[in-house]
Amino acid sequence: MITAIIADDEDLPRKDLRRMLQEHWPELSIVAECEHGADALEAIHTHHPDIAFLDIRMPGMTGLDVAHATKGQCHAVFTTAYDQYALDAFAAGAIDYLLKPIAAQRLNEAITRLKERMKAAQPAPDLTQLMSELDKRIRGNQPERIRWISASVGDTIKMFAVDKILFFTSDEKYTRVVSQQDEAHVRKPLKELMEGLDPDVFWQIHRGTVVRADAIARAHRDEMGRYSVELHGSAEKLKVSQAYAWRFKPM
Repeated sequence: MITAIIADDEDLPRKDLRRMLQEHWPELSIVAECEHGADALEAIHTHHPDIAFLDIRMPGMTGLDVAHATKGQCHAVFTTAYDQYALDAFAAGAIDYLLKPIAAQRLNEAITRLKERMKAAQPAPDLTQLMSELDKRIRGNQPERIRWISASVGDTIKMFAVDKILFFTSDEKYTRVVSQQDEAHVRKPLKELMEGLDPDVFWQIHRGTVVRADAIARAHRDEMGRYSVELHGSAEKLKVSQAYAWRFKPM
């Protein structure tokens, strides 16, 4: 049995793709549906699917990040609403992409190629160069970056320059913003904040934690292989989930 996961942070495209796959490839088993890149990475490690359908643009960990972290473990098919990302490598069949809204004919073409690769037991291709080029294009189309974050504390408004923030953590209702000198809570969800943060500057290390990369002093690994990080200017140790442990593997 051939297995797959679907990752898309929007409910409707994710459900539409599942429905179309069930219609055009009924023998394919969808073992997980994921709303975030971190969930997709965990699902790949847990289920070891043959194929991962990955939305290119997800907040925090993108589909490209997932493919990079799991390269060689499964075949990747990228979904995107932006046809400028359709590079020559896609058309040449090195890797497949599906332009949203997904057309049945285009999906069938991708399915045919995937079946051929499965039958021939072809390994997943090395996508390093392609992902690098795609990543540059995506970064160039990001929304305007957040420069300041304001937080209401009683009758006071605290102002945080983004380049002074050490990390963000979230709970169900608030996002905690921490700098070296101060901290506060804002009502905006971490997922929305991340859309305005530079992913090369701020790294997601846990579903609810984003840190400034150059504030990381060291990473620790315990006897169970779990990581935590210490930051310059903060006494807190922040946990790293398995999905993001790849950031700290020795070179």
